[in-house]
Amino acid sequence: MNKQPIEQALDADLRLSSAALLRAALRARELAMKTGTTIVVSRDGKLEYLTAEASPAETFHVQEPRGDSGDKV
Repeated sequence: MNKQPIEQALDADLRLSSAALLRAALRARELAMKTGTTIVVSRDGKLEYLTAEASPAETFHVQEPRGDSGDKV
């Protein structure tokens, strides 16, 4: 497995994918707030249900992927 940070990838699509995922998550939260839809996220292996009342600043968190050994990569 390549241990190089994704931001240093040679492929531009791969290098910019983290930012694209963050934008998509923010847009999903905006749409959920407009439509009163609950968002389901996984934090520390547990599902959490976020309601429209929750502030995006309070709920926004990117969980780092873990390697096969359970250590952060």
